[in-house]
Amino acid sequence: MTRPAPDTARVRGHRPASWVRTRLRAAPLSTLLGAALAFVAVLLAAALPRAVDRGADRALRSFLHEQGPGPTSLVATATSRGGPMTPQDLDSVLAALRARTGGAFRLDASGPVHGARGVKARDLATPGLDRPEGVDPRLTLVHLPEAAAHASLVAGRWPGGGEPGAPLQVALSRSASETLGAPLGTVLDAAPSLLGPLRAEVVGLYDAADPADVYWTDLPCLNKACQNLTPNSPPKVYWQTAALVGADGLDRIGSWGEGTEFFWRLPVDTGVLRADRLPGVAREIASFVTGPTASALSAAVERPDLRISSRLPELFRRAEARQQGAAPLAAIGPAGVAGVAVVVFCLAAALTGDRRGAELRLLSARGGSRRSLVGRLLGEGAVTVLPAAALAAWLAVRLLPTPRLTASLVAASAVALLALLAFPVRAFVLLSAPRGPSPRRRLVAESLVLAATAAAVVEVRRRGVATASGLDPLLVAAPLLLALSGALLLARLQPALVGAPARAAGRRPGLVGFLGLARAARGGGGGAGGGRGRPSVLPLIALMCAVTTAGFGATVLGSVDSGRLQVARQAVGGDLRIAAPAGASLTPELIRAANALPGVRTPVPAWVEEDAFVFGTDRGSPQVTVVVVDPVAYAELARAVGRGRFDPALLSGGAPGAPLPALFSSDLVARAGDQAFRLRVRGEELQVRAAAVVDGTPALSGSGAATLVLPAAPTAALAPHVSSPNHWFALGDTGAERLEELVHATTPAATAGHVVVRTSADIVAELAADPLQHAAGRLFWASVAGAAGFAVLAVLLTLVRAAPERAALLARLRTMGLRPRQGVALVLAESLPLALVAAFGGGLVAAAAVALLGPAVDLSALIGAQVPAGLRPTARPLLTQALGLAAVAAAAVLAEAAISGRRQISTELRAGDQR
Repeated sequence: MTRPAPDTARVRGHRPASWVRTRLRAAPLSTLLGAALAFVAVLLAAALPRAVDRGADRALRSFLHEQGPGPTSLVATATSRGGPMTPQDLDSVLAALRARTGGAFRLDASGPVHGARGVKARDLATPGLDRPEGVDPRLTLVHLPEAAAHASLVAGRWPGGGEPGAPLQVALSRSASETLGAPLGTVLDAAPSLLGPLRAEVVGLYDAADPADVYWTDLPCLNKACQNLTPNSPPKVYWQTAALVGADGLDRIGSWGEGTEFFWRLPVDTGVLRADRLPGVAREIASFVTGPTASALSAAVERPDLRISSRLPELFRRAEARQQGAAPLAAIGPAGVAGVAVVVFCLAAALTGDRRGAELRLLSARGGSRRSLVGRLLGEGAVTVLPAAALAAWLAVRLLPTPRLTASLVAASAVALLALLAFPVRAFVLLSAPRGPSPRRRLVAESLVLAATAAAVVEVRRRGVATASGLDPLLVAAPLLLALSGALLLARLQPALVGAPARAAGRRPGLVGFLGLARAARGGGGGAGGGRGRPSVLPLIALMCAVTTAGFGATVLGSVDSGRLQVARQAVGGDLRIAAPAGASLTPELIRAANALPGVRTPVPAWVEEDAFVFGTDRGSPQVTVVVVDPVAYAELARAVGRGRFDPALLSGGAPGAPLPALFSSDLVARAGDQAFRLRVRGEELQVRAAAVVDGTPALSGSGAATLVLPAAPTAALAPHVSSPNHWFALGDTGAERLEELVHATTPAATAGHVVVRTSADIVAELAADPLQHAAGRLFWASVAGAAGFAVLAVLLTLVRAAPERAALLARLRTMGLRPRQGVALVLAESLPLALVAAFGGGLVAAAAVALLGPAVDLSALIGAQVPAGLRPTARPLLTQALGLAAVAAAAVLAEAAISGRRQISTELRAGDQR
């Protein structure tokens, strides 16, 4: 009987299911986990460059803002020697200057300031004016076309031209009028000069609308009378102020001020400057100052004497140097995250390869080529990885807005490409012809890693982590290479390290400990058990990279904090300082009350005199600063401050009539000795000898001044006036407000206002407020969190990869009487050694990184002050990071053990189960 032909239309209408759809439906959980891993990794990769850019921009703008509007402005000047100028001429020059801006930079919204002022101030001989010490007040004339928009008249009118021969009309600030005693209508007579009588009449009084307005910057004494000192000795106090003249009086400023200076100040908007465009802005500013733009402007306004100056080029160089100094240190954390993430992708690819190895080999045996299979795997990955990567990149752009996209997109694309290619590359290797183990290849690869590590360490010690050419990847990767080398070494040592406790456990009753440790010693805990040859070195690399970068970075930040405190202590002379005004002393009540404050340690009252001379030293008879203190308390203070350390026994009193023992600074004498020197201070002469040579004193900030330290008791016996201290130093954490309260409560009112109170806490807070340091710290801790998360994920992937074999082993042991609690203990004994050994090894490698790389690390950019290069190695940050990551990894192992240790026996013993 003939078989009926099939329905051709039905056969033609049947289409096989899509490979990608079928595979994604077959393993939805692994698909979602792969997409989540790609999403998190791409999000971090896209976010880190944007965070760096935002931190760099914020640090640049904050640094320039702190300088004030004057240093961040372009200032053009011309003098009356080049010819007179009318108000219209001033406006035309301003228009020409503004027309050249708007390229790489723009002007601040406050707007430019222009006008004219006298070159010199005139003494006022008018009777009745206030003269604190008999010195005539001085007056400068200024013309500001837009002054009326920034000030308000409180009396009179704005000055005009006046009649010929009449006094020049001026307007004074109300504060200056009250200070000088020059009310409305006062005629100010200039001191006699060769130019004849010069007079000005006060026709108006004004108040600035906002004295803090940037409009009044670099225009001193326009809103009040300033108190200055004469240059002669002894100096005397006098008043100086400035007065406004109208447009009609512009041509008379020169006769009053012995010449006229025309000026135009253009404030640059520093709030929109970007760190990546700083070189272009610097070039354009330099062109304004001494380049083609300056020449073109001078020719356009027909003023050869037009000069443009600015401190911006210098500030830009300093800002760029700060950024270059902090960039390598800030990049340590992201480098660690990148290294751990690469390991995680490799482990994920290895896990997927184990799960799908049989499937791929079957398809290959049925005629599938490697190229077609890898292409299909790429299609699978593209469906999950690319949408997740695109969403992560978009989210990073939205959450961290910054104009720059290139670095973020490049980093995101690189990570997305790694996530996409990891499993196809692993499948290509699985489908290749199998090769036997080659110890020689492994040895060559490990030798290359060790060579690269040695080269990086040598370069760091030779050049430092901050180079003039910018960020050097080799130098930044040095801690990561040390971690990689340590992981490779630890992988070779792990069998011996874990084998010893395994043998010890074998000699004791019980099977669980011995079996778990034995499996860990031969790689079972790391995913290499069962003879499958899994790469157990990968989780070691992940954990050690995370611990090493975290420990090294935490040491850097800890050194920044301690270095900042040391800088503050050296600036103050301790943690607390009270200084009396010149010629005065601190009251005994104040010293007693300050000594009794809670938290005050090592109080040191001191008598400090800067006007002293010592005769017969290597430098002749230099002026020195004499410090008279109690030797014991002062020695403890010097040790804490880190300057002028000495043995207090050296200042013990000598025999009667013998020279006083003293500490000489190293620039006075080369070495200690018994030679006597004459010290003249406050009209008295003392015989002193160099008991020791020190590098300075806490009483003075810096180490360049010549100093002499004397013991208080024997010195006071010869010179009683030194027994009244004028300085007080101490260690402790008492606030400045409490000290100021004591000063006002125990010091006469006439003196209390001039007593200076300083604390190291205030200086530390000021140094720590730098956005550059905040950005580096936030970036590092975010990187540490990311690296720790990836490291824990690496441990979990390792455990999951070994889960099928471990679960089958547990099921078989359960049939032999193994209890569930013992199964959990077995999993812990097998898996915990990996985490603990990696944490311990990572801590050791981090300590080695600090020892090898620390001397070349310059922390000046992060501290905010110039300090010697080097890290301060301490155990706490290393132990904190190592133990913290070990605890997190152990918790992950415990969670996985609790799950796999309680699986049903029937489930684990199903025939043909491959999971």
